[in-house]
Amino acid sequence: MADPITGRLAELQAECLNKDLEKILRPGMPSGARMPHQGAPMGPPGPPYGASPAVRPGLPSPVIEPSRKRPAPSQQVQQQQQQQQQQQQQQVVQNRARNAKRRKMADKILPQRIRELVPESQAYMDLLAFERKLDQTIMRKRVDIQEALKRPMKQQKRKLRLYISNTFNPARPDADDSDGSIASWELRVEGKLLDDPGKQKKKFSSFFKSLVIELDKELYGPDNHLVEWHRTTTTQETDGFQVKRPGDVSVRCTLLLMLDYQPPQFKLDLRLARLLGIHTQTRSCIIQALWQYVKTNKLQDSHDKEYINCDKYFQQIFDCPRLKFSEIPQRLTNLLLPPDPIVINHVISVDPNDQKKTACYDIDVEVEDPLKSQMSSFLLSTANQQEIASLDNKIHETIESINQLKIQRDFMLSFSRDPKGYIQDWLKSQSRDLKLMTDVVGNPEEERRAAFYHEPWSQEAVSRYFYCKIQQKRQELEQALAVRNT
Repeated sequence: MADPITGRLAELQAECLNKDLEKILRPGMPSGARMPHQGAPMGPPGPPYGASPAVRPGLPSPVIEPSRKRPAPSQQVQQQQQQQQQQQQQQVVQNRARNAKRRKMADKILPQRIRELVPESQAYMDLLAFERKLDQTIMRKRVDIQEALKRPMKQQKRKLRLYISNTFNPARPDADDSDGSIASWELRVEGKLLDDPGKQKKKFSSFFKSLVIELDKELYGPDNHLVEWHRTTTTQETDGFQVKRPGDVSVRCTLLLMLDYQPPQFKLDLRLARLLGIHTQTRSCIIQALWQYVKTNKLQDSHDKEYINCDKYFQQIFDCPRLKFSEIPQRLTNLLLPPDPIVINHVISVDPNDQKKTACYDIDVEVEDPLKSQMSSFLLSTANQQEIASLDNKIHETIESINQLKIQRDFMLSFSRDPKGYIQDWLKSQSRDLKLMTDVVGNPEEERRAAFYHEPWSQEAVSRYFYCKIQQKRQELEQALAVRNT
């Protein structure tokens, strides 16, 4: 059967290449008509090959293997199929990786049959239940910590001790360098936080936004009497500041220290400060104090709660008889000023007896609660998570091995009870699995015999195969002619 089909196919291909399609197709037959064959009646055109062809009644639908039933697909179709297969393979790999990472709690549970065989395994199940409760508690606490970190935490007040000292280097006539031949002094400004419980000590400069040292203008002139330091985004923190200048007389200086408040604080206008009894505070605290004043003095409009009826003090400050409370943050912009700097007057002495004297000042500063850093480090720590993940993997592997041992045990027990019946059932099961795995259609045992191909459907199948080949060659020739004509 194969030799006549192959010869006929070669003849048709040669005819298509010689552009003699008109000799094959009947005159007047449309391009989509079905090729007639000897001994088969004419009928309606079948669907294009690749769709589900009509099958004779009484014949099971999957009777021909795809390799014998379908023509070879074109190159474009093959590429599309390969791309689809690659995408499916990638998706399978991703799903496997995702499942490996997200193993469920149920994978740790021992089956009931194993627990009946091994009563001691109940202790493992008790530990599993306790682990579930512990994980729920830890997860709830982590959520509580995350919510607590979102809210502004109250700042703690600490003492920052400031040390101001200076040294004097008298002139030496026999000095080789120019610095030693001129008298000079050096001023040092240092400090540290008292009773700092944090493990990482904060640098002295991290508490300030700016530092200005103003020297005697008459001694150092208008262009050299100011020494300024201002914080920038690229500032490197330091434990102190040093200023060196030439001179052999005592100098009076003024230190202006601007604290770096977090969150920012503002100095209130004098009228607003007298009204609220607040000198310097954050914007949120100022608005809260204003609202407290409104409630205490019943300034809120009884008919329209959105408005405030200003008393004489509010009218003097906001310059209006009535306003919305939502307008207050915007109106506060002109009433809030930068906070006053810390002013320290110091004398830079050149007397040798005063060289060992150090001036100390205590400044109140606000620092973050050390509990906040501990909470953040707890959320960011991954060492425990990695250890737990490795232990979970070991548990999963152990449970899988136990399940495999149970399957082997059941196999051996079933075989020992009825060897013959179990082998027969096992072979049937393996045959069904093999059929599903290899995606075999039809009945291979019937297809082995020649009588299978002498049934009436075989002629129509061969005709369809030839016709689809002719259509494919015709399309290729038409495309080639179109390209040549262009």
